[in-house]
This record gives sequence, C-alpha cells and structure tokens, in this order.
Amino acid sequence: MTKKTNYQTCNLCEAMCGLVIETQGEKILSIKGDKEDPLSKGYICPKATALQDIHEDPDRLTKPLERTKHGWQPISWDDAFDRVSSKIKSIQKRYGNDAVGTYLGNPNVHNMGALLYGRHFLQALNTKNMYSATSVDQLPHHLVASKLFGHMLNIPVPDIDHTDYFLILGANPVASNGSIMSSPNIKKRLKSIQSRGGKVIVIDPRYTETAELADKHIFIKPGTDALLLLAMIHVIFESNLIDDNCTKYLSNELDGIQEDVINYSPERVASIVGIDSVSIRRLAYEFSEAKKPVCYGRMGTSVQSFGTLSQYLITLFNLLNGRIDSVGGMMFTNPAADLLSHTSKGHFDRYRSRVRNLPEFNGEFPVSTLADEILEPGDGKIKAMVFAGGNPVLSTPNGNKLDEALKGLEFIVAIDFYLNETNRHADIILPPVSQLEREHYDLIFNLFAVRNTAKYSPALFKAQKGTKQDWEIYQSLTELLQGKLKVKDKIMQQINRHLGPAGQLDLLLRTGPHGQKLNLKKGLTLKELKRLPHGLDLGALKPSLPHALRTKSKRIELSRDFFMKDLLRLEKEFFDFSEEPKKAERQFTLIGRRHIRSNNSWMHNSHRLVKGKPRCTAMMNTADAQCLSLKNDQLIEVSSNVGSIVLPVEITDKILSGVISIPHGWGHNKKGTRLSIAEKNAGQSVNALTDETMIDKFCGTAALNGIPVTVKALTNTDDIEKDTESTQQLMNAEA
Repeated sequence: MTKKTNYQTCNLCEAMCGLVIETQGEKILSIKGDKEDPLSKGYICPKATALQDIHEDPDRLTKPLERTKHGWQPISWDDAFDRVSSKIKSIQKRYGNDAVGTYLGNPNVHNMGALLYGRHFLQALNTKNMYSATSVDQLPHHLVASKLFGHMLNIPVPDIDHTDYFLILGANPVASNGSIMSSPNIKKRLKSIQSRGGKVIVIDPRYTETAELADKHIFIKPGTDALLLLAMIHVIFESNLIDDNCTKYLSNELDGIQEDVINYSPERVASIVGIDSVSIRRLAYEFSEAKKPVCYGRMGTSVQSFGTLSQYLITLFNLLNGRIDSVGGMMFTNPAADLLSHTSKGHFDRYRSRVRNLPEFNGEFPVSTLADEILEPGDGKIKAMVFAGGNPVLSTPNGNKLDEALKGLEFIVAIDFYLNETNRHADIILPPVSQLEREHYDLIFNLFAVRNTAKYSPALFKAQKGTKQDWEIYQSLTELLQGKLKVKDKIMQQINRHLGPAGQLDLLLRTGPHGQKLNLKKGLTLKELKRLPHGLDLGALKPSLPHALRTKSKRIELSRDFFMKDLLRLEKEFFDFSEEPKKAERQFTLIGRRHIRSNNSWMHNSHRLVKGKPRCTAMMNTADAQCLSLKNDQLIEVSSNVGSIVLPVEITDKILSGVISIPHGWGHNKKGTRLSIAEKNAGQSVNALTDETMIDKFCGTAALNGIPVTVKALTNTDDIEKDTESTQQLMNAEA
C-alpha cells in the first residue's frame, strides 16, 4: 500500500496551524507542520499530534447509544432520530417550547458543518433557553464589538507582525496560540517584535510562559484590570496625549470620557491594583510614545466581575492613542468568507432569564444560570436539554450544582463522540465523525487571524460506514422537528441538504470580498481553493475603515453612556468603605490558567497531551506556602463558598502572593464516563469552587477569576483518608 501526503488544518484550537499528515491506507504515519502554510509556516504545537489519538481512540463513540435498564445499548440512526424528535415534540407540547434548553460547546465553532447547519436546528427548536461557552469566556468581547463596530464578530485583532509595543493584560498567548487573535508560532512573533527594537509588556497575576519571553512583567491583583485601564486613560487626558486622529471615525466626540476617568488617578488606584503609581504612569507614557503600540486583553480581563468594562476600556485606550485601524495596532481582518453579512449582529437584553433576571445576548442566556432554570419550579422550567460538543459540568461555574440538576431532567440528548461527565446523564447520544473524517474550512477564526489567509482541507479519511457528519445529524433533526413546511421553505430545506457544507462554503467564497478581486478569471471559489493545498495568502492586515464598520452610521459608536454606567458598581466595589470586608483567615484569590497541551476537557483523553508531570496543581507563592508550612506536591484542600477540592500544591515565585492558580477542564473522577486515559489522570475540577452567582453583572459572564478561597494543609493521614472517603462516597452515590 503506497504512502500518501495530505495537507490539513488543525482545528483543535484557534491557531489554524497547517499540517502535513503522512498516511498509508487508514494508518497515520506522521503529523508535522506545513512549512508552506501562509499563516503557520511550519509551526505546530503538541495538540496537532493528538488528532491521531482522538481519531484512533477506542473510547470514541461511532454509533448512537441509548440508555436502558441494562446500560448503554447501540441504536440505529433512524430510531435515534425518531426518539429524539418525538421526545422533544412531546415535552414542548406539554410545557412549551422553552422547556427544552440547549448548550453548545466551543468545538462547534471549530466545525464548518456544525456552524452552518446547527443554526437551522436551533431555529427549529424555537426555544429561548439557549446557552453556550460564549458566556463562559468571551461575551464581553462580542458585546463591545457589537456596540462600537456594529457586529458581535467584528472584533479588531492586534497587528502583532507590525507592532513595536505589545501591552498584554491577562492573556497568555504562548500557551493559547492566541485567543481572539489567531497567531500560530507566537513565540517567534513576539521575538520578532523585540528584534525590530520593540517591547513586549505583560501584566498578569502570574509570571506566565508569555511573561518569560517579555521585556517586562508586572504583577496585578486579580479583577482590578478596569482600575488600571481607567488610571492609564486618566494619564492620557491629564497629559494631553490623545492622538489627533482618534476621532476620525467616531460618530460622536469624546465628551464626558475625561469626566468619567478624572477620579481614577494612578495614585488613587495603586494600592488596589498592586502597581505603584509611577509604574502606571510610565505604562501610559511608553504606550503613547511608541510608534506602533497595541493593547490586548483576553481571559484574565474577560472572566471577572468587570470583564465587560475592562474590554471596553482596552478598546477605548487603543482608540485614544490612535491605535484602532492603524498598522501595528488593532486591525480588522478581511477574510475570504464574509460571515458577518450572514449572521446576527448580536442583540443585547431583549429579554431576561426567568430565575435570576439576567440579560440575553444574541439569543443566549448566561450559562451561569442554567442550573437555576432546571431546578427552579414554575412555568418555563427546563425539562430537557440538548448538549452539543460541550461538557459544562466541568467547564461552567459551580459544575457540581449543574451535575446534580441534570439528574432531574425528563430527557437529555447529546451530540458528542465522547461519553463525558455531562452526557453520562443523557438518554441518547448521537456521535459525529472524528475531525479527520470531515472536511474543514475555518469560518470563525479567520475572522480573528493576524494575517488574512484561506485554506480548505478535504477529509483525511472517508467516514466509516454507518457514521454521520455533524451537519447530517443537525439536518436530520431539523427536518423532523420542523413539521409541515411551506413550499418555499421545503425547497430551501432540500437545497441545504443538497449543498452540504462544501456547497455553502463555495457560495460564501464567491460572494466574499475576494470573490471577484483576485487575479483569477472568476474570482475565488472553492474549486480554485482546492487547487491550493497549502492555502492562499491574502496578505497582511490593512487599514479598512470606514468600510469594515457594520454600524448604521458607518462610524464607531462610542457608546459611552452604555458602558460607563458600570463605573457606579465599580466605585462601590472598590471604594465603598462603609463596611469592613469580612475575610476568612489566610484567604486567597483564585485564578485559572491555560496549558499549551490543553484546550477542552476531552483532550485529556489523549495520551500525548496528558503524559509527563501532572498539571492539575494549585500554584502558590513561595512565601504563602511557607506561612502554611507547605512542601511542594503536598496535598491541600482548597475551599470556596460552594465547594472544596483536594489537589497537590505547586510552590513557585511565578505567582503573586495571595493568589492561587488552578487549571480548568480537569475532574475526570465521576462514575459513568468512558474516558479511560482521562480517568487515570483525573485531577480536580476548578469549577467545583467557582460560584455561579459571581458574575459580571453587566452582561452575566461568569467571573471565573477573582474567586475568594481558603487553603488548608493536609498534614496527616487522617485528613487525607477523610477526603478520600468522602470522594469515594460521592462517586458511589453517583453510580
């Protein structure tokens, strides 16, 4: 059997790295970086090689399963679809459409077929109880983009290939390959900034992998980013450093902004943020004096109590310095597939959740209230759930509460190829094919890439007989749920099924900005793209305003009144000293962390990604550990107001005193899953500690950073045995 060279795109994270995969028949011989890929240029991270582990994983489901008295049993696709549709129809007929809830995990946005066809399924369900991973980590970005730039996906990204001063707040792109900034080989890109005489500055409660490469790292107290940004903007006004061109595309003037920030001098906020006033002023001056600076904030600035305000202030700081739509600053992309013209702009607060009165965004409620909507009696109570490519029991706040809530549902269906901690509660599981058995074009992350490129990847392997693509699952369920259709709707249904993802992609490319503008006879089409196995380089990011704006005015809508009203809450949170805060002895502040070998919980079932030293540890500052008489790898009990976990401590000087860091996605110790490798490397779920009521009250995003916790040293056998016994009792009860 002859060897074959295949060119693919990794879709396990946002970086879109080009791959060269050598195969022989159905066997993968090697996975390497594609040096001719115009975006990644030969770089890959360890996750890419895990594609082989996932495809060959004996735990991966390939046939529909139904829960019975005798355990999980295989079921035909036709029977599975019929039972799912009939059960959903029955529940909605008895209780109303909103009795069925949905949760979409982030693998859906890495999946062309799921993106294009999942929306039809959601429309057929016609429920307001929709949730997704968006409200776990990135909703503030979308809300700011929708208000200022006219579309929730119209988020400008750092032009890091041309910047000379990269200010990074609460982000670790060396571990994430860039998030809402798709940038493979970020190490090389950061070093290039320095080699051309620029600087990289990292502000983070932890001395991260990115900080190790930076010119300077500054510790900051978790959850205080908004105060730091207000102080830097204060300096910009105070020292008259506003760029002359900053109002060029504004729909209104900056009236009121100076008044908003006048009380937030560096001297006033310094002790709260943990950065001295001289350093704060220096940051503002250095940024303003640099030729091509850019400020970027990600998870640490988003998943906190003031995440929306922080993201708005980052955008405002860039804007005041003339760094929006400027080379080396925040730039808008020009992707080949114009998804913005075919998707919702992102409406906000049209209606609110039943139990906690939280606002919707783009038709979704914050997932922090999902368990409440299942548990709270009354009209509108969720009776059934559809989970697609997600594991919210491990990835959303107070996962144990959600885990308990799922036990009381009448029906659960999961679209997933793993039996994980969430869908172990399911009645039916519908598994799609693996990543290597489906074609791929990245519709979403080309919107956020640091260079404009386009690449189509055909399926590496032909899907096994009797399996289904994600889009086929969504399409079949949609057709069964839609009922009787008008003639025109029936025609559209048939067109959608006939086109498939590839046909729809072709239409997007033909009608996109490059469809008629390249030196090709007919412009860019899927056929042309298929002739370019390494992908097509569409060039560096370029200034594009006002064309790139999707606002009605074709100008940047500052939306000052909308966002700055949150200053009242911020003032009360940090400067209201009418009551003495009640703090437990040795209280710490919890933050998360990312590792380059991890992204989602299901990746822990890859041997390549979990091998080596255990990574589910609690990072703690050396001085704090000494106060508690702790030794490295000693077990500690970390407790919050919602739960506690036991895990080993990792003592280091790379974290701010008073802060403790635990990675997300672990906790594979629940009975009833089929994740054999993950179970052997179980770790503990940090979301047993996160409080679902601690949110960014502005939009409802979970506040996963800044959680107050206490730490107890387990110093004797009795403590350890007691914890082991309680854990075992929990597992037995679940079984």
